[in-house]
Amino acid sequence: MPAASRTTSRDTPAPAPAPAPAPAPAPSLRERKKIKTRTAIRDATYRLVREQGYEATTVEQIAEAAEVSPSTVFRYFPTKEDIVLTDEYHPLLETELRARPADEPLVESLRYVLHRAVGLGSTEDPEISRLRTTLMVDVPAVRSRMLEGMSVTGRTLGRVIADRTGRGAGDLEVRTFAMGLVGALTEATAYWAERGHVDDLADLLDRTLDMLSAGFTSDLCGS
Repeated sequence: MPAASRTTSRDTPAPAPAPAPAPAPAPSLRERKKIKTRTAIRDATYRLVREQGYEATTVEQIAEAAEVSPSTVFRYFPTKEDIVLTDEYHPLLETELRARPADEPLVESLRYVLHRAVGLGSTEDPEISRLRTTLMVDVPAVRSRMLEGMSVTGRTLGRVIADRTGRGAGDLEVRTFAMGLVGALTEATAYWAERGHVDDLADLLDRTLDMLSAGFTSDLCGS
């Protein structure tokens, strides 16, 4: 081979660095206005609930405090309970789960996603987080609406489970596993609120997922 055509490892150019991911597009003006309105409604609700209690707080009062009409409140939140229960992370649940490696155990994928949710929630006023979960436990209407919403979350998880396992989303095993996860995580959150929020929520969620991964042990089953 002619010397001119020979190369050494020193001569080999370094690979070009991978291009940086494109930044997410900024929200449109319309979307920013929607976020601002939704936030104003939620802030007004929490302020009024802290001052006078949940039952005494009406949608009309919330609308006035948020400087919107009652119809606008209902356009963003179908019920008063939804104002309390709606969070910004839930719509991303399925997307976040599907972004995890396909061969990762589902419980571990869920653990990762939940830790992200708790991390994002840490930017919220801790008093609001505590108030929201207290209302979930103490107010029957809020708890009832939360139980309705659990079926929606269960169907979301069911779709992911079905795709991961190659089974149908309507299979009994898929449905019971999905709702078992949702129910267990809901009870972990209720436990956190009932104990006055003294525990670390991320730790409670880890304990819950660890138990689900291991199954019911003999000391729990009494055998």
